[in-house]
Amino acid sequence: MNHEAYMGLALDQAADAAARGEFPVGCVIVHDGQVVAKGARFGTSPDRSMVSEVDHAEIQALRDLEICEPAVVPQDCTLFCTMEPCLMCFGAIILAGLGTIVYAFEDPMGGGTCCDLRSLTPLYRDSRLEVISGVCRQKSLDLFYKFFNKEENRYWENSFLEAYVRKQFQMSGKNK
Repeated sequence: MNHEAYMGLALDQAADAAARGEFPVGCVIVHDGQVVAKGARFGTSPDRSMVSEVDHAEIQALRDLEICEPAVVPQDCTLFCTMEPCLMCFGAIILAGLGTIVYAFEDPMGGGTCCDLRSLTPLYRDSRLEVISGVCRQKSLDLFYKFFNKEENRYWENSFLEAYVRKQFQMSGKNK
């Protein structure tokens, strides 16, 4: 499986979200080489009238997967996301029974994939979920950096995530 190519499709979803003023996170779910579901972050635009803390890209894609025709075996699917899934999304991905998560950029503020599943109940502990990180990381970082530099996104100013993104971008040498 070409992780970079599928992550490119997730990055397209993230870019579309950013173009709508949303937080730049995108996701695709792949089965047998075909994208069977996709999602992008919703409910974070500067309008703030439709704020949602549950309409994450992964949740949108999982909803799309539920109505996928023909139905697929979730364990045979790989979820590609431009940012590490949060704890809510990580739990939903496990409950949905997906086989693999591939993500681009780590979420130092809310990432859930470092959760020690061995310490949890059997429903989570017995998951056979594989996690692969860092695929197209710089491209995702670039999207976040652009997002945090837009005047209309100043509500994130001085957040831990914004500071982390700026530091990572500076360390990448792209600011020269």
